[in-house]
Amino acid sequence: MEEITIIDTDYTNITNYGICGYKDLKREGYPEKICWMEKMKTHGLVIKTVVAEKSGNQGMIEWINSEYAMRPVIAENYLFINCLFVGFRKEFKGNGYASQLIDLCIQDAMDKNKSGVCVVTRKGSFMPGKDIFTKKGFKITDTAKPDFELLTLSFTPDAKIPLFNESVRTVDKKYSKGIFIFRSDQCPYSVKNVKEIQETAVKDFNTEVTVIDLNIPSEAQQSPSPFGTFCVVVDGVVKAHNPISKTRFVNIMNEVKKK
Repeated sequence: MEEITIIDTDYTNITNYGICGYKDLKREGYPEKICWMEKMKTHGLVIKTVVAEKSGNQGMIEWINSEYAMRPVIAENYLFINCLFVGFRKEFKGNGYASQLIDLCIQDAMDKNKSGVCVVTRKGSFMPGKDIFTKKGFKITDTAKPDFELLTLSFTPDAKIPLFNESVRTVDKKYSKGIFIFRSDQCPYSVKNVKEIQETAVKDFNTEVTVIDLNIPSEAQQSPSPFGTFCVVVDGVVKAHNPISKTRFVNIMNEVKKK
């Protein structure tokens, strides 16, 4: 196994190691991610990158002061984990690196006299599952449809419990007619998806898609999806809670048309 180093990365050096596993700065979404990182530098943003000696970037964790979380969560004086992933290559999975990253976040929260750490979890892609957190004492403090859970590790029994924002319970009426994509520069993966969906909507369904940019925390915290930084809303209903392909979008639209 290659030697692994966990490196502190920010907008000044992350291009040396790769953003979300990619080093190509020309890739759509990645310059925007760097700009977002610079804007968040005063809000407690921390990104730690797992770097293998030969294989390079193999994972990362991103956390921030909970008041600036990029998900629709209400939490005071916590650290919030925006993103956690390890193992772009399978041989780096299951070696405890994700656990080490979480421990670093917990220690940072203690050092900063925070009330604890919180994170949104879900089974499937784009989000961490809850098991790795419950093993460290995190408790479920709120849930949201269809299958999101807000997990919290509180350091003191009197700490205020984090909850989901009410925006995840009911989609605002102003989105009741049409197709809307909510996205943020915090997640660079979605740029390509959004463009493909917009093109497909016009080509296959003769309709326009309205893109809602959520590039400051207060906007992401009002997202209709617990995912926060991406969702697709069709006629007032959230139809996708994470970046999707144009094929999945076509399937969603065909399902809507049948009703």
